[in-house]
Amino acid sequence: MPLTCAAMHENEITVSSDQMRRLIESQFPRWAGLPVIGQPIGGTDHALFRIGDDLVARMPRIDWATDQADSDSRWLPVLAPHLPLPVPVPLGVGEPGAGYPYRWSVVPWLPGENPADGNFDPDAAAADLAAFITALSRVDTTGGPVKTGTMRGVPLAARDELTRQAIAALGDRVDTRAVTRSWEQSLEADAWTGPPVWLHGDLQAGNLLVHERRLSAVIDFGGLGLGDPAVELMPAWSMFSGSSRDLFRDALGCDEAMWLRGRGWALSTALVVLPYYWDTYPAMVTEGKRKVAAVLADG
Repeated sequence: MPLTCAAMHENEITVSSDQMRRLIESQFPRWAGLPVIGQPIGGTDHALFRIGDDLVARMPRIDWATDQADSDSRWLPVLAPHLPLPVPVPLGVGEPGAGYPYRWSVVPWLPGENPADGNFDPDAAAADLAAFITALSRVDTTGGPVKTGTMRGVPLAARDELTRQAIAALGDRVDTRAVTRSWEQSLEADAWTGPPVWLHGDLQAGNLLVHERRLSAVIDFGGLGLGDPAVELMPAWSMFSGSSRDLFRDALGCDEAMWLRGRGWALSTALVVLPYYWDTYPAMVTEGKRKVAAVLADG
């Protein structure tokens, strides 16, 4: 049986444990015979399968995620030696087969759990995540993929139409006047004038791991690329508050313009996902509403 949940996207692909076993046997015989166990779907782009105790297969479920296996394989080995936290450097990239249409990857299983209320020290996590962001931003960018279009890390103004469309689609499900005012404040902030830097692009609790109350790994680099580092500030309104938010800002050395752009990124990403997932992914909707509320309370 396929490991799945209510479909989040049109044209979503499902993959079964039996398909996964056949792919492993035909393409990675050194891991054949290890138990293959599908994991509950907790993200939007990939299905995950544990392979034995130490490995996990990442299987794209939607077409926009199909280049991540190659991106991770190309860039994470370059970045990982410079980073203060573990990242899932691929051990192999698989080809389509057994009825599954996309390239996929096998990565180390990194122990830990996603940050949630009560299972991590927010001040320590703020310091550790700021150190990770700083280290990533200092890695040589030669040949790296520059963010374009409305991707996370482009100039914030490039998100204006998309964000206003989301506000309109949400209607009375958000305070339209308040979110529009906050969004326009961020748009008025000075643009980034430095060179593009390496970005994770999607620093949220679902892409972080904690162990023994400390940040222990950063995962899922589907948003990797070069751009404005303000997008990396989004955890300030999704994970941190009070002293931990202040510590995060101070550790990153943000000026007011960067902080406002970061707040705009937190608001824009939350607004855009809300109408898309409103009926299909309740956890994403809850998180999006919390992020909007945090932004408005901060502004």
